[in-house]
Amino acid sequence: GCGTTRNLQKAAQKNLLAAEALQTAHVGISIYEPATGKWWYNHQGDKYFVPASNTKIVTAYAAMKYLGDSLVAGRFTEDEEGRLQVFPSGDPTFLHPEFRYQPLFQKMKGFKKILLSTGGWRDQRWGSGWSWNDYDAAYMAERSPLPVYGNVATFSLAGNVLRSIPFTVPVAGAKIIGYDPSTRQVRNKAFSVERGLDNDTFLLREATTPFARAVIPLRTDIGLVSALLEDTLQAEVVPSSVAPGYTYSPKTTIIFSQPTDSLLKPLMHRSDNFFAEQALLMVSNEVLGYMSDAAIIDTILKTDFRDLPQKPRWADGSGLSRYNLFTPQSFVAILGKIKAEFGMDRVREIFPTGNEGTLTGYY
Repeated sequence: GCGTTRNLQKAAQKNLLAAEALQTAHVGISIYEPATGKWWYNHQGDKYFVPASNTKIVTAYAAMKYLGDSLVAGRFTEDEEGRLQVFPSGDPTFLHPEFRYQPLFQKMKGFKKILLSTGGWRDQRWGSGWSWNDYDAAYMAERSPLPVYGNVATFSLAGNVLRSIPFTVPVAGAKIIGYDPSTRQVRNKAFSVERGLDNDTFLLREATTPFARAVIPLRTDIGLVSALLEDTLQAEVVPSSVAPGYTYSPKTTIIFSQPTDSLLKPLMHRSDNFFAEQALLMVSNEVLGYMSDAAIIDTILKTDFRDLPQKPRWADGSGLSRYNLFTPQSFVAILGKIKAEFGMDRVREIFPTGNEGTLTGYY
């Protein structure tokens, strides 16, 4: 009752609102008791804030609701000429080093010619309101219809040999580094790895300290992805623009990759931007038949979220966008939907709890 509210008010004032780190910040707090349907405490609960990675809660709801219990790796047909036509679904686990089970890749292995349909892609590599000058930061991997290797290249040194995943990415070295493309050896270990904005070649540049490790987003142009797959599969891979839409032939087969929650758990535990973006695009693909975060966001706001206390401005899957605006009360409502629709057991499986994942060291 009133006593609880007063105590919470005091605690909020002392522990949060008076905290030095928050003196120049805008703060919103909403505490709600689902059992009684009562608000225990609100401080600017109806005001809009940039939610940053809290946006992933909203994406998790959409994924839990619409992705079923297994991720769709893609759809495929085989034609009379023995070609495999693949309609990708945006699955971020494809060729991802953390996911060993790769059924779509295994399927592709049996074919000499593969057609990769890009017709279901109606989006851009970056989200609305992303900071494009962070294009080379590991936390801002590009989005794409058929992600490979997490859409990043990972470089490391073993002795004086430069290692990369994927192995086939193009690398060039400044003369002073003494890089030999045939052996991948470097003479000089003091270098950094960089990539130009619209360049797919990674450059080794002179640096003052020895190189250790770098993770840099790949360019996800479908031609580059096809070339990577050709090298890996030793097959001909051709981009094709056959639009999937709702016109899949009766012969189209769905291929599943991982349990959905095996993607959602790392997404939430380490606040994985790339997994969040691709999860939302996968929801779009399953619900609308094509990949567009703007279209699926609009759809969910008009249906599942039409009863939120304040209508959000929702811009992307991860929260990288500065355009996202949500209120604390809307987050309470969305968390309420997650609990009501999916139950606490599944919530415990996916969301980090005290001193776990992104909450490590907080409580």
